[in-house]
Amino acid sequence: QVQLVESGGGLVQSGGSLRLSCAASGSIFNIAHMSWYRQAPGNQRELVATLANDGMTNYADSVKGRFAISRDNAKNTVYLQMNSLKPEDTAVYYCKADLKSSGLPWGDYWGQGTQVIVSS
Repeated sequence: QVQLVESGGGLVQSGGSLRLSCAASGSIFNIAHMSWYRQAPGNQRELVATLANDGMTNYADSVKGRFAISRDNAKNTVYLQMNSLKPEDTAVYYCKADLKSSGLPWGDYWGQGTQVIVSS
């Protein structure tokens, strides 16, 4: 069974940095996209960054130039490096994998989220 586990969240001051990790485990045939989303209380969940299997990346305008998504294929792990953090970045961050699991069709898998709090 596929599982995604996020880690690396915490409390940081404005201007600081964090690196989030999302480790995928289980029987994975292939991964088309790995993405980071975030959701603040009362807000819709929004897409932050996407990394395709071919290495192409996309970022939300609000984080462009500050965040970077990357991966370690050997570890089935995707990262989100967050620099120059702002209080507006405070949210629960979720990773999502668009993947093919052994014996199952393509589908989206979500982690449980990791909290990021940026103080001013």
